[in-house]
Amino acid sequence: MPIDLRTQQLAKLIVDYSVFVKRGEKVVISGSEEARDFIVALYKEVILRGAHPILRFRPSGLSAFFYKYANKEQIEKFPDEFDYIVKNAQKYIGITTEDNTRELTSADPKKMTEREKVTSSITNYICNEKPKIYRVTVAFPCTALAQEADMDLTEYENFVYGACLQDWEKLSKKMNKIANRFRKGKEVHLIGENVDLKFKIHGKKLVVSDGKENMPDGEIFMAPVRDSLNGWIKFEYPAAEYGKEVTGIYLKFENGKVIESKASKNEDFLKQMLATDENSSYVGEFGIGMNPKINKFTKRIIFDEKINGTIHLALGLAYKENGGGNDSAIHWDLIKDMRHARIILDGKVVQNKGVWKI
Repeated sequence: MPIDLRTQQLAKLIVDYSVFVKRGEKVVISGSEEARDFIVALYKEVILRGAHPILRFRPSGLSAFFYKYANKEQIEKFPDEFDYIVKNAQKYIGITTEDNTRELTSADPKKMTEREKVTSSITNYICNEKPKIYRVTVAFPCTALAQEADMDLTEYENFVYGACLQDWEKLSKKMNKIANRFRKGKEVHLIGENVDLKFKIHGKKLVVSDGKENMPDGEIFMAPVRDSLNGWIKFEYPAAEYGKEVTGIYLKFENGKVIESKASKNEDFLKQMLATDENSSYVGEFGIGMNPKINKFTKRIIFDEKINGTIHLALGLAYKENGGGNDSAIHWDLIKDMRHARIILDGKVVQNKGVWKI
């Protein structure tokens, strides 16, 4: 069956723009069978650049088996071999697809959070150790994710490729114009429907995510000052992690920490996530969605955190490039619709009902 030309275009974009592969570099390509055509296309592009592809193939269905049958020793075993591979590579391409989006619904959340603690140092290294390693997470269309997004496969393919294959340099200039205001800013106030939350930001260490962190990309993100969050927020969009979907999330903050939490569905799981470690009940990221081609909710964070007119807060890990200050085994993005609210920066309205005033 002939490969979709857009798959080849996406592979070239990733290799040349997102992680700018150079001759002689080691490039980890991590993906599962749903992305076979894309893995092949990436492999060929890496070879053509004179670099060395390292394939990490992940068959579908094994995670559920692992969390059902793995014993304590297996859960706590550090993956030395994978750690070695990552720390000897210069680029990392992670492809996100799924065969069954409910695969981990019945898995023990305690086992999953314990495993997350064990492997978090590798995740932190991949995400936070530029220029030692550059990484990009790439969305690739597949049937299961099309179903989650309430689209047929063709419609979903058009959506994914449309969100990815655009003029990133042009979008980057637009995003940087807005980012420059936040770089000079000190305090953010989110106020309106379902929110009244104030916090300080590390604006100078803001990141413009323009295709070199995720693909699709299209957000600016920064770290709040750890102990500065005060107020409350309710997230209209559901948040999914480990196959668990949590809806109606409400959080109240005092001096940076979540002191009250509620959810209309899977509240117990929310509380378990908040209790993962000493920093999981603090916020590590404040992001603002800015991709003009992403205008609907898909239940996939790689798209949904970039929706125009939204913001997101991530519980847990603060990225090193944002200034760090909150190490955690989790980094869980929660999305808020701002089309009935305002973003106030240092006392001035910079966004009203999703429309920029900059």
